[in-house]
Amino acid sequence: MKVSVVIVNYNVRYFLELCLYSVKKALRDIEGEIIVVDNVSKDTSCEMVKDLFPEVVLIENTENVGFSKANNQGVAIAKGEYVLILNPDTVIGESLFDEILSFADQQNDLGALGVRLIDGTGSFLPESKRGLPRPKTSFERMIGSNHSGYYSNYLTKDGIGKVEVLVGAFMLIKRQRYLEVGGFDEDYFMYGEDIDLSYKLTKAGYTNYYYGKSVVIHYKGESTRKDVKYLRHFYGAMNIFYKKHFRYTGLDHFLMKAGIKVLFLIKYMQLSNAPIIVNDTSRILFVGDRDVTSNLQLQKKIIQVPDQELIKLEEYITEYEIEEIWFEEGGLTYKEIINQIGTHRFSKVLFKILPQNTNFLIGSNSMDGRGEVIFLK
Repeated sequence: MKVSVVIVNYNVRYFLELCLYSVKKALRDIEGEIIVVDNVSKDTSCEMVKDLFPEVVLIENTENVGFSKANNQGVAIAKGEYVLILNPDTVIGESLFDEILSFADQQNDLGALGVRLIDGTGSFLPESKRGLPRPKTSFERMIGSNHSGYYSNYLTKDGIGKVEVLVGAFMLIKRQRYLEVGGFDEDYFMYGEDIDLSYKLTKAGYTNYYYGKSVVIHYKGESTRKDVKYLRHFYGAMNIFYKKHFRYTGLDHFLMKAGIKVLFLIKYMQLSNAPIIVNDTSRILFVGDRDVTSNLQLQKKIIQVPDQELIKLEEYITEYEIEEIWFEEGGLTYKEIINQIGTHRFSKVLFKILPQNTNFLIGSNSMDGRGEVIFLK
């Protein structure tokens, strides 16, 4: 078997469903499997997987064991030469595995491979390619330096090259090498484990690669909401990482702990004082064939165009002052939809995806937003 896709899920039932539809189509001509590890979701995630995706291997944990351990559970039973660690709030294109596996097979020193991640608004996520957060690098980033090296800015977002750290939302690794370095360190409950694994792979003599020719949507903020609990996990994880991999004492130790605490307090205040904003839109462009105007629960003005009119999208946006675009998957492929979202990100419009034969649309209005699920009657 060529590849095993391991997805850890926690209470994102509809995002998981969309993710599984896209992964299933991407694996159509690839010998592969999908493994979902559920960390005691309280929604209907497990029931959905059993009903709609009976071929998916489902592990139902009886307690929330965290991201690291759950992924290790999935990799332990995986049969593929490669494992793809994938977040449930992602959407991948149909040709993704053809693109990345061909490149991965040519790299004898491959550690992990990442791709260009964009959020639901089409904006590039810079954590797709990062430098190692050494104490000095992290401290410079904390004080706002643009030259800290925290992100691998020497590579363009659509470039291909070597990087130190990849993000756990998407990591392709040879299963044997994942096991060789011990997989995700289970001392990390959530966050930091991707930095740790990336570093362990490079210390073992392997090279991590960024492949910016392939694009994946990551509805960042969905599977792990950015709130105070997130902050505690994140900065706690950084403390674990430094203790494991860096030896520093005296002033360095004091500055790092002080820096982490100061940044935690700043972010805490930002989250505590941030207003809850719901962007309501009224002018929708629907690209697809389904009749959505008769059963929509919300009062919106919908202009419908067929898939063949995709080339005129920018004209429609301008002429009708479009605020949001809905793409129906089926006539359009997931790859085409991903490309359209990336192409029109500067048009100040929002995007939603309607998976084929479903009654819900999914999108995200910002990098840190919770995203949105719209149900059709």
